[in-house]
Amino acid sequence: MPAFITLTLNPALDLSTATERLQPTHKLRCGTALRFAGGGGINVARVLHRLGADVQAWGLAGGVAGAQVADLLAAEGVPTRFLPIAGDTRENFSVLETATGQEFRFVLPGPSVQPAEWQDCVAQLSQQTQGSPHGAAPRWLVASGSLPPGVPDDIYAQLARAVGGPGVRLAVDTSGAALSAALQAGVAVVKPSLRELRELVQQPLARAADWCAAAHSLVTSGAAEVVALSVGEDGAVLATRDGVWQAPAVPVPVATGTTGAGDCFLAALLWALDDGQPAPDALRWGVAAGAAALLSPGTALAHAADVKRIVASVPPPVAHALSA
Repeated sequence: MPAFITLTLNPALDLSTATERLQPTHKLRCGTALRFAGGGGINVARVLHRLGADVQAWGLAGGVAGAQVADLLAAEGVPTRFLPIAGDTRENFSVLETATGQEFRFVLPGPSVQPAEWQDCVAQLSQQTQGSPHGAAPRWLVASGSLPPGVPDDIYAQLARAVGGPGVRLAVDTSGAALSAALQAGVAVVKPSLRELRELVQQPLARAADWCAAAHSLVTSGAAEVVALSVGEDGAVLATRDGVWQAPAVPVPVATGTTGAGDCFLAALLWALDDGQPAPDALRWGVAAGAAALLSPGTALAHAADVKRIVASVPPPVAHALSA
């Protein structure tokens, strides 16, 4: 049984290219198209695999694009378990405008998933995370990414209840109603963006002290054991029962877009936590991986050598004092 299982309910075949400038109605001559296996959980699995973790990527997949996603992961050596669906796996498209360095992302909703398809996925994951006579349960289930049409908003909450038990920790990275429902059920780790945290707590969160207090409130309320908050150019915040820390972003040239940086952050953070590293050190690994992602085109994601090189330049996170 792998130590990590990642779940991607809405995987994608990610295509990326570049053009000098985006202009309406014009034919835009682009560079070579790059293709990657994409979707939140898949990206997390790819980075965990590069860091040497024992991981298996689960997902729902169908059609030609779904087969390409599976082939691309096989070429990277990432173990997979895809449950077939009748619909066709989506394709996403990103374009880097070289004249400005801006990245434009075109994200499709994905196929309509039938009730029997997603229910079978929940049932199989629940069974897998209970362990068996032939192997122990995984230590982590990482549910990451958007939901395709037809999948209920509370599916991650259903997973939290289904896999909840000794030894299996659920990490969730999603948004909107799916995020709210998961937190109501309670998870081990959640990774919201600052925008998502603002929506959750219905506050402007204008200052760093406000971010930290809001993140810690999710911990004290029992919604999550660990909150990893990404705040873009201001770095990231990690909140646990033991405290709250903030690490600055690492300056790297962003010439290839930022797609997948958050997934890389989460992967390295979980890898370090699973390794038993203290929360501030795990935060440094997450920040390093997020920065390393910016060095690669499209969703090529962070490479282990870059992560290990950059982590040395991430200063010790600053502990924030919280009011009683």
